Amino acid sequence: MIVARAVTAAVQVGSILFLARLLTPEDYGLVAMVAAFTGFSPVLVDLGTRDAVVQRVGITEGEVSALFWLTVGIGCAFALAISASGPLIAAFYKEPRLTAIVRVSALTFVPLALTAQHEAILRRAVMFRELAIVGIAANVLSAGGAIVMAYLGFGYWALVTRPIAMYSFTAAGIGWYCRWLPGKPNVTYGVRQMVKFGLNLCGFSLIDFVGRNGDRVAVGWGLGARVLGYYQNTLLVYDNLLEVLVFSVHQVAVSGLSKLQNDLEELRRSWAKALSTVAFYAMPAFGILAITSADLIPLLLGEKWALTGALLSVLALRGIAHSAERTLGWLHVVAGRTDRWLRWGILATSVQLLTLACGLPFGPFGVVWAHVLSMFMLFVPALAYAGRPLGIGVRDVISVIGAQLTGALAGAGAGFAFRAWLFGGVPAIERMAILVLLYLAVYLVVVVGLFRMTVPLQVCLSLAKDLRLGWLTSMADSNFPPARK
Repeated sequence: MIVARAVTAAVQVGSILFLARLLTPEDYGLVAMVAAFTGFSPVLVDLGTRDAVVQRVGITEGEVSALFWLTVGIGCAFALAISASGPLIAAFYKEPRLTAIVRVSALTFVPLALTAQHEAILRRAVMFRELAIVGIAANVLSAGGAIVMAYLGFGYWALVTRPIAMYSFTAAGIGWYCRWLPGKPNVTYGVRQMVKFGLNLCGFSLIDFVGRNGDRVAVGWGLGARVLGYYQNTLLVYDNLLEVLVFSVHQVAVSGLSKLQNDLEELRRSWAKALSTVAFYAMPAFGILAITSADLIPLLLGEKWALTGALLSVLALRGIAHSAERTLGWLHVVAGRTDRWLRWGILATSVQLLTLACGLPFGPFGVVWAHVLSMFMLFVPALAYAGRPLGIGVRDVISVIGAQLTGALAGAGAGFAFRAWLFGGVPAIERMAILVLLYLAVYLVVVVGLFRMTVPLQVCLSLAKDLRLGWLTSMADSNFPPARK
């Protein structure tokens, strides 16, 4: 799943390289204005029942059918409601072009609703390889279509139609691998429990969406489409890296840890090893992005996007803490306490919106600094609160990620200091290479040398060995098929 998300992110970044040169910041800003209202479709259309189906110990075909018809009804209802709200959104931003964009964007709800339960079935069957193939293919095809449209002069419509194409291709691929057809719904007590479980999860996702998109609404309304365009591309790069390093593991972590619900000691041990490993490589990745993005973004996207690079150099610092905080869902879902996840989402979003209000008067840099400060205040309490039903507390969280956090911040501090004092006149590519090497050296000295943390390295080596053996086994099976009886 990590490899699949990495390939997907590479496709996303590759498409940005083309689209950013073919389109304007205003084009990105117009689409971001609408996405702030319609982008909740992936998290809301299934009412959170996909995770409920995976977490459930036993489930019948009639129950899945009931969830399927419920999801389809909700998806169609949301598509109609969002389409009808187009004039209101256009009036809010005082931008008449948004009416048509909203109506077309509303179509994203339909393919998502049709295949939500099919995806849950594949996840429950641990068919992550098939899901990875579908995801990569859908992203490649949709990105290619968007680039062609932008090249032909369709402007922002290239960005509007891309998610619709991606979800449609995804639906086709999932339907190919999962041939299940819904039947007569059976609304049992189990269905009601899964819907209740999913509603809490969905409530958190919706509240989290508000927290993550309130900044887009505020920047677009207060600073205009052009500034929002710069800010939107900052978030695109940031979110893609977070997708690869953290979100790619969520489905696997929930499926794996759910199987340990009857052995809490083993569950805590597996959680600690998993989180320690994710933090080991995710935290320094964001630290490196922070010290290099001011050179990297103008180099890749052109000098007109220099403001994006400067904003990303600040926002990436948030990722050091965010990469750990985003794993809180592992614990909430496995413990079956999505009600606690919902309550935490309300608190966290309130803090984020409060800090956003404080930062907005200082422009886009005030917004990104507000994000950084709020995340560093929340990430340890978030994990401790999620782990309380499983016997995981603040000390456990700090013991698991404290070394990685210290090393990531030390590397970032050294990188910014050397960049400002010693390497200001060095060409951009050489400066980035030197800063990356410097960062890695500081990080490894602190984490491995000072804190003696080697378990994540052992996990990575073991995983690489397993993948290599699996590849060799697959090759052997394909070259030497079993003899017929």
